[in-house]
Amino acid sequence: MNAGDIAFPNLGIYLKDVPKSFSIFGFSIAFYGLIIGTGVLAGILMAAYMAKKSGQNPDDYWDFAIYAVIFSIIGARIYYVVFAWDYYKDNLLSIFNTRNGGMAIYGAVIAAFITLFVYGRLKKKSPFLMGDTCMPGLILGQAIGRWGNFMNREVFGEYYDGLFSMQLPIEAVRARDISESIAAHIPEGANYINVHPTFLYESVWNLLVLTVILCYWKHRRFDGEICLLYLGGYGLGRFVIEGIRTDTLFIPGTQVPVSQVLALLMLVFAVAVDIAVRLKKKKDTIT
Repeated sequence: MNAGDIAFPNLGIYLKDVPKSFSIFGFSIAFYGLIIGTGVLAGILMAAYMAKKSGQNPDDYWDFAIYAVIFSIIGARIYYVVFAWDYYKDNLLSIFNTRNGGMAIYGAVIAAFITLFVYGRLKKKSPFLMGDTCMPGLILGQAIGRWGNFMNREVFGEYYDGLFSMQLPIEAVRARDISESIAAHIPEGANYINVHPTFLYESVWNLLVLTVILCYWKHRRFDGEICLLYLGGYGLGRFVIEGIRTDTLFIPGTQVPVSQVLALLMLVFAVAVDIAVRLKKKKDTIT
């Protein structure tokens, strides 16, 4: 394989010289950043649409988006650096280089939720209603953003040679992402690896969660329920997919995947709170 090639051989898909960036007037623009930006814009447009559809003022969501985007980017980078500190501690300047990835969606989501509650408090708006309105946009943005990982040849899984197997040139991926299992299955003399396209799995899963959210929207029984549906749905998928990724971040000093722990907590929290709220509403109705 050439350095820029990406293939899905068992599907008969062979992409030649897929670039990581392109130039306009001498400026290099990374596809990773462009795709992430497209996901963010699509998410904001979706939130504004949901606001208008539900009788709210879309301008409130454009205003909120300014703060959410800024703090989410910061949160995504901080989260990644904290849990990959062994890589960054000897080269602190690389912390500011995001062109090769290194943005954790969990950090962005945590920062976005914090920003949401602070914004709602300051503007005297319900953060739960705003959260429900934003969730379709958030999960849509995540689904699109995962394709930035595809362009960067990152966020892939362990060795896999099944139907959706993805082939990547060894020189195009980060050495630390090639696990022992992947290395052990590199054919003699070959310059490529066969892996799970976990970026694709998560993108498709996110679209399924988006579909469920949109179908359930008009049936929601309380403000914040869509937030819980997002937390539970995304948490479930991420828990499974994280188990086969090779770029897993661990809780410092352990071999416990932090993303799997958070995914499980999200799922349990969402189910527990949803049940508690429903029981309380049922009790209030009876009394």
